[in-house]
This record gives sequence, C-alpha cells and structure tokens, in this order.
Amino acid sequence: MELYYSFSALIVLASIFAYLNYRFLKLPSTIGIMVIAIVVSIFLVLFGETVLPRTFGHLHNLMNGIDFTEVLMGAMLNFLLFAGGIHININDLKEQFRPVVIFSTVGVVISTFVVGFGMFYLLPYVGVKLPFIYCLVFGALISPTDPVAVLSVLKQAKVSKSLETKVAGESLFNDGMAVVVFTVILQLAVGKEVDLSVETIGLLLLKEAGGGLLLGVLLGWVTSRLMREVDDYIISVLVTLSVVMGGYLIARQMHISGPLTMVAAGLFMGNFNRSFKMKSVTQDYLIKFWELIDEILNAVLFLFIGFELLMIKDLRHFMIPGLAAIVVVLFARFISIWGPTKFTSLRKSFSPQTVKVLVWGGIRGGVSIALAMSIPKSEYSEIILSITYCVVVFSIIVQGLTIAKVANPNKIAKEEEEQESIAVEEKA
Repeated sequence: MELYYSFSALIVLASIFAYLNYRFLKLPSTIGIMVIAIVVSIFLVLFGETVLPRTFGHLHNLMNGIDFTEVLMGAMLNFLLFAGGIHININDLKEQFRPVVIFSTVGVVISTFVVGFGMFYLLPYVGVKLPFIYCLVFGALISPTDPVAVLSVLKQAKVSKSLETKVAGESLFNDGMAVVVFTVILQLAVGKEVDLSVETIGLLLLKEAGGGLLLGVLLGWVTSRLMREVDDYIISVLVTLSVVMGGYLIARQMHISGPLTMVAAGLFMGNFNRSFKMKSVTQDYLIKFWELIDEILNAVLFLFIGFELLMIKDLRHFMIPGLAAIVVVLFARFISIWGPTKFTSLRKSFSPQTVKVLVWGGIRGGVSIALAMSIPKSEYSEIILSITYCVVVFSIIVQGLTIAKVANPNKIAKEEEEQESIAVEEKA
C-alpha cells in the first residue's frame, strides 16, 4: 500500500502542477511541471524546515522512499520507450539507419572519453578533485541522450522528418550501448576485476543489445499475429500492455536490455499493424491509449526530476562544477556528432544546420540521473549526482525551450535541397 500512496501523491502533484503551468507559465507541459517542482524544491530546501516543516518532511520522505533508479529503469522507461517506438515509421528509420547506428554506438564512446578527459583536467580549477575513472563513469552516464526528454521536446520543434528520425532514433537506441559502457567502467571504479578484451566487451554488448532487440522483435511478431486474429480494441490494449510488462520480466530474467526490447517491440508492432486493415475504432483507441500513457508517465517523470533536488544535500557547493560540466558535455556532444559526420558516407547527409540541431537537441534526462543514483555510495557519488543534476536541468529547460528556435526549418530545408542537388550533379 505504501507504493500506492506514493504513486497517488505523485499523480496528484503532477496534475496540480500541470494545471498551474497550463494556466500561468504556458510552457511545454513536461518542462513546466519540472520547473514548478524545482521552484517548490528550492523553497522547501531554503525555508521548508522553518515555514512548512511537515510538508518538507512528507516530500523528503516520499522521494527518499522511492528507488528512482528501479522505478525509472525497471518500470516507467519500458512504457515510455514502447510508446515512442510504436509511433516511429520503420521506413523513415531505414533511411537514417547508418547515422542512427553510428551516433548510438561510436558517438556514445567518443562522448564518454571526451567528457572523462575534459572533467578530469577542468574540475581541479573549480576546487573539485575527481579520479579519472570516476570522470569516465560520469562521461558514460551523461553521454546517452534521454529518449523521453528528446521525444517530448521534438513534439514542440517543427523539424524535417529525416532530422526528427535521426534525433529520435539515436535517443531510442543509445541506451543499450551506454549501459554497457557505464557498467564496465563502474565495475573498474569500484575495484572489481573486469576483462577488458575486445572479445569480452563485444560479447557483453551482443548479449545486452542484440539479445534485447531480438527478444523485442520476437515479442512484437507473436503479439501482432495474435492481434490480427482478434481485431478488438480492449484485447489489443491488453496485449500491448502484456508485451511491455511481461517483456520486461523476461528481459530481466535473461539479463538482456529491457529498454532495447521495448524499442524493438514497439517499432515492430507499430509498423506490422499498419500492414493489415485494423478497425478504425481499434486503431484509434490503441493510439490514444499509448499517447495518454506517454503523457501521464512523462508528467510523473519530470516531476520526479524536479523533486530530486530535495535529495541533494548541498547543491550550491557544486554549482560551479555543474556549470563546468555543462560546457564539457556540450563540447563532447559536438565532437561525437561532428566527428562521425566527417566520414565520406555521412558527409553529404549532414549540413552545418543539421549538426547544430543534433548537438543542441541531444537532451539529457531521467536516464542519466537514474544511472548516477545507481552508483554505490562513496566520497564521489554525491559529486557525480550533483553535477549530473545540473547538466540535466540545464539540458531540459534551456535546450528544451530553445530547440525550436535553433531548428530553423527553412534553413534546414534549403541546405538539404542544396545537398541533394550536389549529390545529383556528382552522380551525373
């Protein structure tokens, strides 16, 4: 019952904050909820114990009693990734397959090491000493773009379909690579013996990522065939729910990537079901159901992120290191995007404007905070959590609210037309 009370309190708070944002702030819903939660958190941190001691105590106990890593990585993320995958057109993804794969694998590794080296050499200048291995741990957890935050913000920015697919595709798939890199580096940081051979890491990646994708496709294929035989909206909703909830349990037992399982299942079911004529009422209910789930869980997740401020003991002490981390992470994001686009096979697909949108649209979110909170308690875990929080809040609020202005549709369309004409001339 304690979990029920906690979730009930979060839903009530999310609905109140969503209403206040709609009436007064007029920000995108999820960002507005997070901003209000941060403002409330700051007020409670500064004055809560004297002005509203009971409220401060209740909220602190609520956040302290919830395992954010388990709730996000083990429950919410599965629903959100499935909802994101089910709305992506597989044909659009096929066209952007090469850049999506490169950015979600090579890009993550490049970003991890650029952030690691950058933080190691920059932090001493702001009065913080962090061992190099923990700098790499931070680099691994902050490198993946958050699919939930990215998909939420992309709804507000009117970008071309190809660019939207690049950004959304990368964010959906880079979690698998990031978790493997994070796991290996964290084990080294806490003193465990890890076989760093290419063969071992390759097998680990194949098991985590490849196994997750394979399981997702299998689940998607089986359940899509079942839905084809029974074209009923209630059964269709129940079947998709069983894929998410049962699929995660299977992935966990097999020790493979649950997030990638959900992405693959969502992609397969979303596109397979288009190949046969589903009743309009069934399709309408199914789409609206997952849109509603997406919106509700997004609201709760961003509320979580805002209230995580209550769990950081002395954020003010880490504000300057946090600002330094923001600069390093943005630079690393630029290198991890700009570097791969210099390859001959990708050069013609990426104009300067496209690179700029990909860099600024690489938004970090709850996944990074969840990974930071999974680090075993040590003298460095609080530092990493604090600077991670600074980067995530900046990323969601500043980058999220300005991406629509950065993503100039007219400039992107003009540059893409110029690139297409150059490609045609070269072929001729």
